[in-house]
Amino acid sequence: MNFFEKLNYNFKQQGVLTKIIITNVVVFLTINLIGNISRVNLLSFFALPISSPDWVYKFWTLFLYMFTHERLGHLFWNMILFYFMSQLFFNLMGQKKILYLYVMSGVFGAAFVLVLGLIFPTSFSNTFLIGASASVLGIGAVLSIYSPYYKVNLFGLIELSYMYFYLIIFILSTVIDLSVNTAGKISHIGGALFGLIYGYNLKKGIDLFNFSFKIKTLRKLKKVSHNKENSNTEAMDKLLDKISKSGYDGLSKKEKEELFKLSQKK
Repeated sequence: MNFFEKLNYNFKQQGVLTKIIITNVVVFLTINLIGNISRVNLLSFFALPISSPDWVYKFWTLFLYMFTHERLGHLFWNMILFYFMSQLFFNLMGQKKILYLYVMSGVFGAAFVLVLGLIFPTSFSNTFLIGASASVLGIGAVLSIYSPYYKVNLFGLIELSYMYFYLIIFILSTVIDLSVNTAGKISHIGGALFGLIYGYNLKKGIDLFNFSFKIKTLRKLKKVSHNKENSNTEAMDKLLDKISKSGYDGLSKKEKEELFKLSQKK
């Protein structure tokens, strides 16, 4: 097994959360190290062009841009927030939904920018769009709707509900001074909007990740069957309902362990 085969093997052994972070880091190093060494502007291959219709001919950038960062600080803070916001989501929903929400929030954020760019062609100072911010804020938006009272400790000093924590992050990263990085901040709004839609539907029992859009409710599951799979779904629904009302800390130690075990089966 050569060096690259070992890298590929180790990458496959990681969870989805880690894979997303690794992908962001690899793209950053590719742009800044390989690009500088070869003196080739690789950023143009990954960045989504928004000042012209060139994105139609670079359709792949609609997906690659959300894994792309040019500055280390931009990458660092996005990945820190992504890791923090994904922890609760991972425990509640499992790994697969994280990737779906990351990508869909990013796409929705980009689409929001492109549509507004067509309506107001001179409103953006940006020429391209990069960064995971729309995806990260989309994940956070789901939790702020689905489990708004989950307690967050900031630096071990301040405890506040998740919805207030998310609101602070959103205001600091998006609302303040829209004249700077306008397109990026507009994409934040688009990503957050998708997250709010997803979280709102999830709370009603509709999982947009389920492409058949079947409504999964506790009452219907009780009426339909009592097999092992449905029993697991019923148990998960009970725990999620309790979290939505009293927060994650409202669960007993036994319930938290049960939640973790059920989430691994998703």
